[in-house]
Amino acid sequence: MTRRIQYKIEEQHNGKCISMFLKEKEYSRAVIIELKKTKTGIQKNGTWAGVNEILNTGDILEICLTEQRSSENIVPKELQLDILYEDEDILVVNKPYDTPIHPSVNNYNNTLANGVVHYYQQQNKPYIFRCINRLDRDTTGVTILTKNLISASILSKRMKERGLSRTYVAFVEGITKEEGTIDLPIGREEGTIIKRKIDEKEGKHAVTHYCKLEELQVEGKAVSVVALQLETGRTHQIRVHMASIGHPLLGDFLYNESNHMLTRQALHAVSCAFYHPITGEYKRITAPLPKDMAMLMQRSSNESCDLVAKL
Repeated sequence: MTRRIQYKIEEQHNGKCISMFLKEKEYSRAVIIELKKTKTGIQKNGTWAGVNEILNTGDILEICLTEQRSSENIVPKELQLDILYEDEDILVVNKPYDTPIHPSVNNYNNTLANGVVHYYQQQNKPYIFRCINRLDRDTTGVTILTKNLISASILSKRMKERGLSRTYVAFVEGITKEEGTIDLPIGREEGTIIKRKIDEKEGKHAVTHYCKLEELQVEGKAVSVVALQLETGRTHQIRVHMASIGHPLLGDFLYNESNHMLTRQALHAVSCAFYHPITGEYKRITAPLPKDMAMLMQRSSNESCDLVAKL
């Protein structure tokens, strides 16, 4: 894919060199090096320019990044994508459950990556798969992918610096407090590469905030619908944290083996909010509740509740 970006230099940037200007736009050193490799990578007023050249008010700085290869070892395979938003820089999809993000052993061609690579192959566009917020295989919802190195670099940096606000909805056992914060370290459980646990000695710092949206009665059992936001992004963080306070997720075979109300953990990435990496426009993208969780709502006394509207 080729991405061209134009900037008209304003008074506030007069006298700055191109390198400084691009760094203020959050271009990483690696991206600037990549742009310098071609004659069209960085141009000022239609002419090739070095990164040490000075910008003046009214100049037109054009950035051109061309990526001609696609992700290696990702087999294109048709997948019905639920696209929530797409432009020249990002693709946001509503990931279904039972769908891993990346190919791995025993998951060679049934992943979101396979479907997205196929989507762009059908448009005759090379595509390198870059996922910003990774979800567990059975967690559904908003998943942000980037379409070029520039947007990938900027959003990845913001993700690490908590510049992307992510909200999840979960159905958990019992009636929770109205709101709370769980600040407990998480580590790997001995003898397994998958399961995690609260580990006060060797675990990594993890913080989850939650608030109760609804109380349900499902099959005679009390269920709370909670919205959650993460300060950190540890593996299985929501699942481990909610189980640790006595409110495990419904259908979570790892941390709540006895609950079979759903066939997977009742966890959905309902929204993500961020400033666009290129335009700076504020974006808040939401994904409707998946069918299995929506059907569970219908089996309760609150079937008409619009959870997304409550967030």
